[in-house]
Amino acid sequence: MNGGDVAAAAPAPPLEWKFSQVFGERAAGEEVQEVDIISAIEFDKTGDHLATGDRGGRVVLFERTDTKEHAGSRRELERMDYPVTRHPEFRYKTEFQSHEPEFDYLKSLEIEEKINKIRWCHMPNGALFLLSTNDKTIKFWKVEEKKVKKISNLNIDPSRAIANGSMPSSSVSSSQKQYLANGCYTDGSSGCLSNDFSFPPGGLPALHLPVVVSSSESSVAAKCRRVYAHAHDYHINSISNNCDGETFISADDLRINLWNLQISNQSFNIVDVKPANMEDLTEVITSAEFHPTHCNMLAYSSSKGSIRLVDLRQSALCDSHSKLFEEKEAPGSRSFFTEIIASISDIKFAKAGRYILSRDYMTLKLWDINMDSGPVSTFQVHEYLRPKLCDLYENDSIFDKFECCLSGDSLRVATGSYSNLFRVFGCAAGNTEATTLEASKNPMRRQVQTPSRPSRYLSSSITRVVMRGAESPAVDANGNSFDFTTKLLHLAWHPSENSIACAAANSLYMYYA
Repeated sequence: MNGGDVAAAAPAPPLEWKFSQVFGERAAGEEVQEVDIISAIEFDKTGDHLATGDRGGRVVLFERTDTKEHAGSRRELERMDYPVTRHPEFRYKTEFQSHEPEFDYLKSLEIEEKINKIRWCHMPNGALFLLSTNDKTIKFWKVEEKKVKKISNLNIDPSRAIANGSMPSSSVSSSQKQYLANGCYTDGSSGCLSNDFSFPPGGLPALHLPVVVSSSESSVAAKCRRVYAHAHDYHINSISNNCDGETFISADDLRINLWNLQISNQSFNIVDVKPANMEDLTEVITSAEFHPTHCNMLAYSSSKGSIRLVDLRQSALCDSHSKLFEEKEAPGSRSFFTEIIASISDIKFAKAGRYILSRDYMTLKLWDINMDSGPVSTFQVHEYLRPKLCDLYENDSIFDKFECCLSGDSLRVATGSYSNLFRVFGCAAGNTEATTLEASKNPMRRQVQTPSRPSRYLSSSITRVVMRGAESPAVDANGNSFDFTTKLLHLAWHPSENSIACAAANSLYMYYA
């Protein structure tokens, strides 16, 4: 495997994050509707488009504007290594209803319209393609701009058009009374063509065919190309595109299926962890991701805190893994909550494919796929909550599923927390960066200074293991206690720039450094 070595990279100075944009900002005291809460965020590979999904089944697309106006000159400047000082700016592009609420009559089960995941697909002809999924059904969407076509040179005067539609262009009067296609008059009279009506010799001289012309205006249209349904008995938690541009995987609690984008009525089950007796079930699949450059490799995580690397070349049914990544449990540390907080909620491959980032309830872990003895780095996110695990279990907060993301250069990682906070860590050797930011117009307002602990080393390994941010108190720098009802679960890092998009309830915040 090739790829940049994160541990060997030179330490970079801490980034100074600044507010860029907000979409859907709430007014003070405004109540948030459940259907408006954002449930998925995803940049495309170029970083020029951003998609969000919400609990109401809608997908909203944003497009970048700071590169569109000067696209040619920007590329030339980048080729000349000339610094580009503008930060990413986006604008609303379009939205569409991706999923509707459904009901499974066989299982008497209501299926929510909530969007669980969005993934961008290869865009060959300028149109946008993406996959979106709720708990049961995956849909393949095509979004493209079309020129608005208008009809001109009509026989009906627009000023006298009937109420069911206005005429957009000029017309020529044919007589004192205007005839419609059904033979009636436009003035509302009921005088239609009678049986003894006869056309004048030579016909009506001013009657002519309308002309369809393309205007300079354009409209964005979303069309569902395919629906991939009835392949999962349990709730879908992940979808991931393959780098071959032809296939993708979908994962639920017990199975991972492989699909071809062009075939919606057939999928192949490649991972099945369902035991013969469900009473013997000890772990479930929590997340799955294709390798970014090797189309035959994928990784999936489990509720026991392990990550399995699978090679599709080994067998058709990949029940046996190529590598297993898990951290050994410290002696005497086991408790009632051990397995719950060890469950991995999200995994992401680094851009080059050398590293895997995983998020469990308490920590972020960075894994080297060439070393299965333990994580390369561990970043403490919720260590201050350890004394409160009982309370978090009672109110179900301990089951919250936080996502994680890596920067395009793999030098930093980020994840969300409570009180609409998110944390950014540096993962290069010697980098002690651990920044806490708030999803607001002043991200540094609740900055918590977290001194890093000394590095500790794995036994029989020279790999550095970092434990940072563990001293975060249960109150912020202003003395305010953390609010467990406001949580930042979803965020995404721009693929090539230091820009982060994150969701706080129904608001989308964007920051740059």
